[in-house]
Amino acid sequence: MSQTLISAGKKRKIKLLADSDGKFRMMAIDQRGSMVRMLSKVLGVDPSEIKYEDLARTKMMITKVLSPYSSATLTDPVYGYPYSVDYIPKDVGLLLAFEETGYEKAGSNGLERRSRQIEGWAVEKAVRAGANAIKLLIYYRPEASDETLEHQQNFVKFVGQECEKYDIPFLLELVGYPLLEDEVAASPDPAKPTNDTPVYAKRKPEIVRRTAEEFSKPEYKVDILKLEFPADLKYTEEYCKGTFDGKNREHVYNLNAVKDFCKAVDEASQVPWVILSAGVDIEEFVENVKFATEAGASGLLCGRAIWKDAVNFYPDLEAMEKWLMTSGVNNFKKIYEVYTAAKPWFEHRKFKSYADAGFGSSSEWYKNY
Repeated sequence: MSQTLISAGKKRKIKLLADSDGKFRMMAIDQRGSMVRMLSKVLGVDPSEIKYEDLARTKMMITKVLSPYSSATLTDPVYGYPYSVDYIPKDVGLLLAFEETGYEKAGSNGLERRSRQIEGWAVEKAVRAGANAIKLLIYYRPEASDETLEHQQNFVKFVGQECEKYDIPFLLELVGYPLLEDEVAASPDPAKPTNDTPVYAKRKPEIVRRTAEEFSKPEYKVDILKLEFPADLKYTEEYCKGTFDGKNREHVYNLNAVKDFCKAVDEASQVPWVILSAGVDIEEFVENVKFATEAGASGLLCGRAIWKDAVNFYPDLEAMEKWLMTSGVNNFKKIYEVYTAAKPWFEHRKFKSYADAGFGSSSEWYKNY
């Protein structure tokens, strides 16, 4: 591929997202709908009874304790930013989410997913609020209808253009989902299909690869891809006997194949990429990070795998803080041990070097900036 320059503003802000070696060790605390469900289960109430303050306080406590261990922290502008921004250290980057939580149902079977913008929110506002990057989550299946594909693609292009306009890095998170007839039929509840089936696990490597390939195209103006692990380790020959969660499953591939899947995703990603946790437990995520970074990922952007058990102590904020300061910090340290293989973002083949991953050298660059 041709090597590309990025703007001065984007280069500076991407540097703020990474550690001193150019590797991403980012934490996500932008969950909204999933956190409502977690809290409702803990408190034994209907999700509709979870209050704004419940989410805000939970996010505040997690950010306060764990943000200092990240190179950058991702939060949302609704519940996270107003309560938590003062707890993000000055040397830790700030990413702000752009999409509304959840998705709109679409397609002939109502299983297709369309993302939407947070009402009243804009890239310009995020920049004024001090963000170092914009994060957009897109649900994507290459097999979806043309109408849904067009909707999702156009949404990404819009955000990419806005990020270019305001000179702020664009991090795109891509998440697949069960959609095809056999994937739905394999789920215990076809009305709520799950990706925890051998049918979906078998297709996942190609879903992730094709999605990364699509959104690496220059028209989307994406700077960093946040990708799912391109396999499900619970369906590997080596880990299918309940290693991570005690549940036996049939295996559909082995770890040698998983290495190949990760390499294929790295080849498809024409921009630096990081791995997401998708809510798996920390032991499984550590293995995901190992495989992904060895294949070429530039690090991670992880949320629930690090902090989700802290939510079980809510509303006892003191107990939450104690868990986060011990087990939560230990989870981060487990990741420290394995993410060192990550490729610095400026060593991605998109760039020749850190010096060249910028706006070029000219005494008159500012005139046309």
